[in-house]
Amino acid sequence: MSATDIVPTAPERPVSAWMGDTVRVPDTVTVADVGGPLAEQVSSPAGRPLPARCDGVLRLPDETPGAGPDLAIAPERELPGCNRVEDRAGRDLTGNPDVRVTDVEVLAAGWHVLRRTTFDYRHRDGHWSTQQAETYDRGNGATILLYDADRGTVLLCRQFRFPVYVNGHRDGMLIETAAGLLDQDAPATAIRREACEELGVTVGELQHVFDVYMSPGSVTQRLHFYAASYSATSRTGAGGGLAAEGEDIDVLELPFQQALAMITDGRIVDAKTIMLLQWAALRGPFQTP
Repeated sequence: MSATDIVPTAPERPVSAWMGDTVRVPDTVTVADVGGPLAEQVSSPAGRPLPARCDGVLRLPDETPGAGPDLAIAPERELPGCNRVEDRAGRDLTGNPDVRVTDVEVLAAGWHVLRRTTFDYRHRDGHWSTQQAETYDRGNGATILLYDADRGTVLLCRQFRFPVYVNGHRDGMLIETAAGLLDQDAPATAIRREACEELGVTVGELQHVFDVYMSPGSVTQRLHFYAASYSATSRTGAGGGLAAEGEDIDVLELPFQQALAMITDGRIVDAKTIMLLQWAALRGPFQTP
């Protein structure tokens, strides 16, 4: 396996996905292996010239002789050279003609990924400026409000959140709707999983409420909002989260009107929870005529 992979570019539409280290690259890779309609072959480039058509060069973790020269050739052809898969994010954006991404730098890649992106931006008066943005990519997520309309109650979580504790919250114990990262699952699948793990509820019919960018100035995450009814029969487990992941969650069943009052008095300060409770009052199961 080579330390660099080259992905060919069709003249009319560049191939957007670069090959990662999960793909085995023989000396010659056919179009069936790569998926590009005009990619007749891709050379495993150790010690050999780069193909004439490619989007860029990606260095993989294992060193291979010839990888360094390949990365050195890339700038000469005005191709990006990336040291890791995370460096690719944002380079292939084409939806806004007034934005041209020129560089992506990974600043940290621990639990999630912090990037600094350099881009050219065309202003409304037509002039271009070079700007930078730091973005924190923690993956997309989903959240759900579980309610019992007949009894007038909702199910919420209470758990310790260090970021709010360090930023002035009295004890860091936040009251929230159940939520979690998608982890490669579809949003509906992910939120069913989280409702079961955190609240012990097997969710039936789901209602999609809306999708929201929660902190668009710096965080890339999009959160998918759902609602569903629950009952005594659907409470099939104890909830509490996964101990193996360090979760220690209290399950709270509250009268809906009390939950709304807790927004006013400051006991509920979590944005997603406030949004779903307000939705439930204005347009959801607890709306008044």
